[in-house]
Amino acid sequence: MFKHILVPTDGSPLSQETVSRAISFAKEAGAKITAFYAKPSFPECFFGEGALVDPGSPEKFAQMAEEEALRILGEVEAGCREAEVPCDTCAVESDIPYEAIIEVATQRGCDLIFMSSHGRRGIGALLLGSETHKVLTHSKIPVLVYR
Repeated sequence: MFKHILVPTDGSPLSQETVSRAISFAKEAGAKITAFYAKPSFPECFFGEGALVDPGSPEKFAQMAEEEALRILGEVEAGCREAEVPCDTCAVESDIPYEAIIEVATQRGCDLIFMSSHGRRGIGALLLGSETHKVLTHSKIPVLVYR
């Protein structure tokens, strides 16, 4: 039924477990995976009366974000290779991950987004929101939520 699955990951333990489940799911379905990582943008910190605090070099920040993306996506590639599941990777800079997830899934022709639920409940979920919830409410592509 599903042939191309987008698997967003942030490298957290829950996300790593979800990646493992997505790989098993893809293997059973005969699907390929596109692993996705949203790299953060360079932070601009404002402090006091409009004084800008430089948190470091934008180039250094971009290099560190790219290295982190390669490490996290490399782990997904290794798991897919071991399970003999075709895999592609994608990392884009975005401070609004849910929008990037939906955009990449659409651009790449994915027919399923396989995500983890971070399990926030109550006031925490209300205040912090959830990228998964945002994808669920905005995506036209089916979303499978692993808990």
